[in-house]
Amino acid sequence: MDIELSPEDLAFRDEVRAFLAANLPQDVKDGAAASPTVFVEPDIGQHWNRVLNEKGWLAYQWPKEHGGTGWSPVQRYIFEKECALAGAPNLTVLGLKLVAPVIYTFGTAEQKAKYLPRILSGEDYWCQGFSEPGSGSDLASLQTRAVLSEDGSHYKVTGSKIWTTHAHWANMMFTLVRTNAEVKKQAGISFLLIDMNQPGVSVRPILTLAGDHEVNQVFLEDVVVPVENRIAEEGDGWKLAKFLLENERGGSCHAPKLGYDLDQVEVIAQGQNDGFGGTLAEDRDWKRRVAKVRLEVQALEMIELKILSEVAKGRPPGPQTSLCKLLASNLRQDVDLLAVDALGTAGLQLDTIRPLYGDNAPPPVQGREAQVAAARYLNSRAWTIFGGTNEVQSGIIAKTVLGL
Repeated sequence: MDIELSPEDLAFRDEVRAFLAANLPQDVKDGAAASPTVFVEPDIGQHWNRVLNEKGWLAYQWPKEHGGTGWSPVQRYIFEKECALAGAPNLTVLGLKLVAPVIYTFGTAEQKAKYLPRILSGEDYWCQGFSEPGSGSDLASLQTRAVLSEDGSHYKVTGSKIWTTHAHWANMMFTLVRTNAEVKKQAGISFLLIDMNQPGVSVRPILTLAGDHEVNQVFLEDVVVPVENRIAEEGDGWKLAKFLLENERGGSCHAPKLGYDLDQVEVIAQGQNDGFGGTLAEDRDWKRRVAKVRLEVQALEMIELKILSEVAKGRPPGPQTSLCKLLASNLRQDVDLLAVDALGTAGLQLDTIRPLYGDNAPPPVQGREAQVAAARYLNSRAWTIFGGTNEVQSGIIAKTVLGL
């Protein structure tokens, strides 16, 4: 595996750095640093999206023929890493990185022409309707039904989706529904795009342990969905879901962001008294803990670069993405725990007022880093659940990577 950057890649890296230095708004950067949630809040995310869209860099993972940059896998990695190192917020992943690849890979020409530009412009804000109250890790057991009308023009959808991130902000939802209950459960699932602003759709908030309103339960009661809002054929939903989840688990590089956040924890430790006349950063046990996590982050980066090398050769990322998801989830929790421990009692404050940035944010105790630490730690408990639990990822690795 050759991971040395070419002169052209180094020049591209410098271009990205210069752009970020000149165009990443400070209020967006500050808002991202004060956000405990996994998914960036729309006011921050959409602001940053507009900046990148004007530059032509928003759809950096898309093929050029569909409005993307056409960047190589190495360029995409460089961009993600430099954004992480600059403290930029995550992009609005649900539209840009999850449903968009499904649309431009499997959608009709009409679907591509309608939805892809609206994702880039921000006109459509998406949520994902996969999990149900009785169907989480066993997603194929979902029960939300879609019944085709007699004239074949539309479906009527009835059921419930849960843990639906940002459904309270979204005007569109991509979802899995059961269109045939007489066949094998995976074969009876279809992939629909649902307009959230219509009769029969209701959203109930779910507050997390941290007090964040990030997820919801969505109720669908005879919701009308035109048949042209189905992606691919009836019964293809499971195939599309596997394609989408592979992108979710391995479509981004997690290590740079983890490394950046670990750097911030080390800065915090330099300002914390160890009670013996020194700083926490000088404590031997603390340094051992940080070094362990640092080495694991570096190991994850090597795995991500290996996958990147395979993608650069035209090969699919494959089941190794489950390994990245598993490692990144555990490391996310490790880094957030280090931050709470470094801040001591100040890191235990848990304001439930949101957002923790802007003029109306509650006053912090000992700084914004301390204010967000406990909320971020609690929020990151979800990492080992969403996108497939650690147990699911371990099963995939055992079966498809190790051949057990």
